Amino acid sequence: MRIEDSIKALSQLKQNGYNVGSLDWKAPKDFRSFTYIQSGFEFDSKNGQTVLSLSKLADVPLIKHRTIPDTETIKQVTIKKEPTGDWFASFVVDGKETPEKPTDPDRCVGIDVGILKYAHDTDGYAIESPDFSDERERLERAQRDLSRKEHGSTNWETQRQIVAERHADLKRKRRDFLHKLSNYYATEYDLVAVEDLDAKGLVELPRNSRNRAGAAWGTFLRMLEYKCEREGTHFVAVNPRGTTKECASCGVKTEKPLWMREHSCPACGFEADRDANAAWNILSRGLEEVGVGYSESTPVETALPVDTPVSAKRVVETGSPTLKERTASAVSE
Repeated sequence: MRIEDSIKALSQLKQNGYNVGSLDWKAPKDFRSFTYIQSGFEFDSKNGQTVLSLSKLADVPLIKHRTIPDTETIKQVTIKKEPTGDWFASFVVDGKETPEKPTDPDRCVGIDVGILKYAHDTDGYAIESPDFSDERERLERAQRDLSRKEHGSTNWETQRQIVAERHADLKRKRRDFLHKLSNYYATEYDLVAVEDLDAKGLVELPRNSRNRAGAAWGTFLRMLEYKCEREGTHFVAVNPRGTTKECASCGVKTEKPLWMREHSCPACGFEADRDANAAWNILSRGLEEVGVGYSESTPVETALPVDTPVSAKRVVETGSPTLKERTASAVSE
C-alpha cells in the first residue's frame, strides 16, 4: 500500500509538470513500521495486564499513554520501532467530538517566536528558550565515539544504540517543552494568533541555522494548531512580513537591525520591547482575519501629541508595565 501510494504521488507530480524520477530502493532494515487498517487488532486483558492482540503475530503487553474512551472507534494501528529499539503503537480514532469555536472570542493573544526568547506574547510574558547544551554535548561526544568504531562491528552497533538514545533524549525534552507551551496557549485563550513562518526556509538561510533548527518553530506551530482545534480555540496564522518594523500604536514602519532589541517609533514616540511590539501586530492581523475587530484595549497610551518626542517614561503598556518572565514549568502549571 505504501509503495502504491508513493507511485501515485510521483505520477501526480509528473502530471503537474515536475521532473520526478523513480522510487529509491530501501533496505528491509529501514522499514521500521507497519499498519493495521480497520481490523486485525484488539485490546485484551490477560493476567491483569493490558495487551494489544495483533493478528498473526502475538499478544503484546503495552503501557497506555492515555485511555481511549469506549465511545471512540479505533480506525487503525501503526506499530513502529524506534532506532533505540523501543516499540510504540499509535492509534487513529474516529468519533471524537470537538467543541465549537466562540463567535466572539474574549481572551485573545498574539505570539512572536524567536531564539533569545522562544515566545513573547501580548500579555507581556516572555518564555525563555530551553537550554539543551548539555544534551547536545553528550550527543556530539557519542557521535565522535561512533566514528572511531569499525562500521558494522559489534562495538559499532553498541555505540550506534547509545547515539540513538542520546538523540531520543534530546528530542523527548524538546517536544515536552513544546507540548506544555502549546497546550497552555490552546487552553487559556479563545483566539491565538501566530506568524505563518516558513520554518524549512528559515533553517536553510545562512548563519545561525543550527539555533533556528533547534527552535523547532514548525513543530510548535503544528502542535499549537491541532491543540487549538481540539480545545475549540481560534488558531490564526498571519503573514509575518513587517510585523517587527510596524509600530503597534500608529502603524509607521521603522527599519531595525537584528541587534536592536527595542522598538522606538519616531512618529508617535511609542517605545517597547521589539518582540512585544511584533506580538501586538500579529494579534491585530489575527483579529482582522477572523473578523471580530480590534479589542477594546490598545497596546499603548501616549500622553503627548504624535509630533512630540517622548521618552519611555511617558509611554504606558496596558496590562504589562514590566516584562514578566515565565518558564516552561510555570506555563505548564
